[in-house]
Amino acid sequence: MKDIILKIENLKVSFQTDLGLVEAVRGVDFEIEEGEAMALVGESGCGKSVTAQSVLKLHPSPPAGIDEGHIILQGKDIVNMPEYEMKKIRGKIVSMIFQDPMTSLDPTMIIGKQIGEVLSLHKGMGKKAAFNKAKDLLSQVRIANAEKRAGQYPVEFSGGMRQRAMIGMAIAGEPKLLIADEPTTALDVTIQAQIIDLLRAIQRESNMAILMITHDLGVAASIAQKVAVMYAGKIVETAGANELFHDPRHPYTWGLMNSIPQKNQDKTRDLSIIKGKPPLLIDVPKGCSFASRCKYCMRICRKEDPVTFEISDSHKCACWLLHPEAPKAEP
Repeated sequence: MKDIILKIENLKVSFQTDLGLVEAVRGVDFEIEEGEAMALVGESGCGKSVTAQSVLKLHPSPPAGIDEGHIILQGKDIVNMPEYEMKKIRGKIVSMIFQDPMTSLDPTMIIGKQIGEVLSLHKGMGKKAAFNKAKDLLSQVRIANAEKRAGQYPVEFSGGMRQRAMIGMAIAGEPKLLIADEPTTALDVTIQAQIIDLLRAIQRESNMAILMITHDLGVAASIAQKVAVMYAGKIVETAGANELFHDPRHPYTWGLMNSIPQKNQDKTRDLSIIKGKPPLLIDVPKGCSFASRCKYCMRICRKEDPVTFEISDSHKCACWLLHPEAPKAEP
């Protein structure tokens, strides 16, 4: 049995705003084992990044607040952990790669020094030793001429190089869990593939667990052993990657997959879309949150939240279509 690095139980996160309480995460459950890569998939605004950033407790409180649930990291519940303890965890036990490296890197500090700060904090290295190690890390993340690049500023790096530098900084403390929050969003397709290949190589070499936040099912398929589909602050389907892509059960998952352009599709036809909009999480509707966009919607869907049905040991789905008395629906 592998150790469970991260276990999230019934996590609920909200934000107090001038208009009212926004229920951003509404009872999320999942776990990640040592050396496992999991993808959290869903459209923008569904709560993926809020969930990920809650693991590092990066949300300012107020307005954010963890209302309920547990975040168990290497056997310790960190929900009520004080800030001075969290500083010892960030970068050492769990690290994060953010969406936009240009806004995450300090424009006034050379790259080698920024990476070196992590090594000084968590490894106790002196400035010179940390800077030399930073050069090794830049080489490890496949940045050519690392000796020169370590002495340059972020503005002198391309988008792909900045993302590689962010990865180097994230792995400097040798964390057990790496959270990658849409690390390929702003990059072209070729660089995206290189970044995914780099993350897979790092995972193999260090046995590091990865939580990949993405809206791209192609990215999820290329890196994850397990996939959780998120909608309106809840996880609606979880399965092993192979099982999910070959036997999806939730209508939202069907919609996401149908939205992917196919090689052989008729170019004169419009692309498939999921009609409608996600609900506002400041006023969550009664029943299933996907009901207003689902062509298979039944009366019970608008009245009660769906229970989670177990399709196999590794495959779970929250949808009333899986009830024995529900009409049969085909994707």
